[in-house]
Parts: sequence; C-alpha cells; structure tokens
Amino acid sequence: MRFMMILAFLIPGACQSDETVSGYGGGDRVWTLVEIDGQPFASRATLTFPDRGQIAGQAPCNRYSAIMEAPYPWFDTGPVIATRMACPDLDAEDLFLSTLDAMTESEVSGNTLVLRAEDGREMLFKADE
Repeated sequence: MRFMMILAFLIPGACQSDETVSGYGGGDRVWTLVEIDGQPFASRATLTFPDRGQIAGQAPCNRYSAIMEAPYPWFDTGPVIATRMACPDLDAEDLFLSTLDAMTESEVSGNTLVLRAEDGREMLFKADE
C-alpha cells in the first residue's frame, strides 16, 4: 500500500482530479451562448470542455479552441485559435471571442454556465438538451 502511495506522487497526473470548470459540472456538455451583458445573443455560439485543460466550440462563423487550466471558479484561457472563414456574422463573432477572452470567473449551476469579468461583464450559457 505504501508503495502505491509513493508511486502516485512520482507519476505526473496520477490521482489528480480536474480542478477546472470542466471538473465542476462544465464538462460533457455543449454550452450555447444566450446572453452577453444581459442582452440576447442572436447568433449561435457554443462552448465545450472537450479534454482536461481545454476549451473549444463554434463561434458564429468559425471553430475555435484554447488552453484553459485555471482552477474553478477562475476562468482564464490562453490564446484562442480559430479557423478563418468569412460569414455575415463576423461582428457577432468578434464580440463573442473578445468577450470570452475577457472572462475571469465561472459558475456552473445545473444547466446554466455564467462567465464573468472583473469589470462586471457577463456571458450566460445554457446546456444543450
């Protein structure tokens, strides 16, 4: 038994749980953006947590992904990587991605995910059924 405990400390990642929003109810769901700063978001944008330490989704025009390793309830992504297709919703996409980049805190409650920034901005997501 003692050997197993020592081994767990020596193997990177052994016995570690996901401390990000994914591990606190955000994972295994597709989150659809409903509002930004209390205003309905007319275009479709999604957020997922496909693997530990990652976010990905569909912005109004392009797919995107980023690293996200901040412990819950914090939300801090690395640089967002996105495809570069043009579409009529590029303004909505710019708003979505820039707002997502500004978020610093997350809260998961049932089928609702709220991302917040220090300046009071918010993004409200609902889990797809």
